[in-house]
Amino acid sequence: MPAVGGASPDWRGRGAAPLGCASAGLASGSGAPRPGSAMATLRALLPRVRAPLRAWPGCPALRSLASSAHFEHIVVAKKGKSSNVGLIQLNRPKALNALCKGLILELNQALQAFEEDPAVGAIVLTGGEKAFAAGADIKEMQNQTFQDCYSGGFLSHWDQLARVRKPVIAAVNGYALGGGCELAMMCDIVYAGEKAQFGQPEILLGTIPGAGGTQRLTRAVGKSLTMEMVLTGDRISAQDAKQAGLVSKIFPVETLVEEAIQCAEKIASNSKIVTAMAKESVNAAFEMTLAEGLKLEKKLFYSTFATEDQKEGMTAFVEKRKANFKDQ
Repeated sequence: MPAVGGASPDWRGRGAAPLGCASAGLASGSGAPRPGSAMATLRALLPRVRAPLRAWPGCPALRSLASSAHFEHIVVAKKGKSSNVGLIQLNRPKALNALCKGLILELNQALQAFEEDPAVGAIVLTGGEKAFAAGADIKEMQNQTFQDCYSGGFLSHWDQLARVRKPVIAAVNGYALGGGCELAMMCDIVYAGEKAQFGQPEILLGTIPGAGGTQRLTRAVGKSLTMEMVLTGDRISAQDAKQAGLVSKIFPVETLVEEAIQCAEKIASNSKIVTAMAKESVNAAFEMTLAEGLKLEKKLFYSTFATEDQKEGMTAFVEKRKANFKDQ
């Protein structure tokens, strides 16, 4: 079936998934690092990097969180003038960032580290110029049985990105298909490069989306377009994704990541505790009735008046100066 927006890349010999399988196998395989509980555990993970990160247009030079904190499938850095933005780049360029088990576990590790870092106020998640994440590693999931999936909680590791309390911005260049599209939709804001493509082509592999593709996409773009994408496997362009509400802004490929970092810096300059309340309130709109959501919003609004940052913010406004938030 022809894909919208261009021909499919050649997968032969790549060892990666076809464009857009559901999330990579998280309940099988071995050799991946076990998730830890703090930034210090990063230093013990994967002491040998498989290949150095190749710079691509629009991705600023990455500065490691710690000189000995190496990953195999991702690169992490702190960005921004105040180093208050956590940047995570998926780094399997030869496989178009196919979402294998090891990559997801490393992503969760980095997310937890940034979540626990008081200096970080927002996170940017990106991939490469050709692909944000083009799908899953089919070899990790093709032999799974129903019993394996059900008993092992297949794909359950994906939930961590959706549970992060700090705002996460997806900077999507190239393919965001299947698991890659689902990954982007777990983020709070989606920025896209001009050549980005989104899709849920699991139907072409004899399965359906398994990490939120049928649920989050419906909430983002509505029933009709979701049905078309899920039932045909067709892709949509960045421009169509923006028009449908999946993407908030589109930028040139070479400036996309910097634009996402600038947005994250702006978010990180606000009160972190109040930002978390705002994110919780917006997310609740997808889970509650309007009446229930309004009640929660009011309670969270009242709660901000128990913070020092609310006093500082309003005082600064009255005094016509910039607020100096303390995250308290």
